Amino acid sequence: MKRFLPLFSRYAIISTLPVLFSSLAFAGKAEVETAIQQALPQYSIENVQLHSGSGLYTVTLKDGPALHVTADGKYFTTGDIYHIKGAAVENETQKAKLAAIEALPASDMIVFKAPNEKTHITVFTDVDCAYCRMLHKEVPKLNEMGITVRYLAYPRAGLGSDGYKKMVSIWCSDDPKAWLTKAKGGENVPENTCVNPVADDYNLGNSIGVRGTPSIVLQDGQLIPGYLPADSLAKELGL
Repeated sequence: MKRFLPLFSRYAIISTLPVLFSSLAFAGKAEVETAIQQALPQYSIENVQLHSGSGLYTVTLKDGPALHVTADGKYFTTGDIYHIKGAAVENETQKAKLAAIEALPASDMIVFKAPNEKTHITVFTDVDCAYCRMLHKEVPKLNEMGITVRYLAYPRAGLGSDGYKKMVSIWCSDDPKAWLTKAKGGENVPENTCVNPVADDYNLGNSIGVRGTPSIVLQDGQLIPGYLPADSLAKELGL
């Protein structure tokens, strides 16, 4: 003989499901955070977020790599997460990097806009970096090719360093584009202070895997670690 739950009992079970799910998710997040803090005490955790598609937790470490951690906190890996969609493979980590960068207002960047823009690159830069200076010399050529160059600050020596102070002074100057070019040519920048995005840029760079300069983010989210000549960059961009 079939037996049925009373109507009110079925409703009660259904109504508790969202609460149960959220409790389980919270427990997993707490376990992951505790496990990573114990295993990697040299890093501080900036964010822990569930990646719903894979069931892994993405842990963002300050000045460290992004980790993908199992819900029990016993296993982790680094690198990108790929989503298989039939014959297509989509890099979801790149999509997240791109979304974070594209959400930034252009007013917080130093932008060298191409007159006939076809695409853009976003460059994490340091004014004292020799390869950053090489890339900057090619900005006019990149602009001619239709590539807009958007700069974000990444003082390699960290927050509070001399490089950091130089970049704050540039971003706070009366003409950031001109002073960035002068600084990359070896000129001293007059000290300036203001509300600026330099620290936020630096932290964003760390969170998406920037470890040196220049680091170039293409419009599809691909991160290129290091200098590429203008012609090679154009090929990467499909131009």
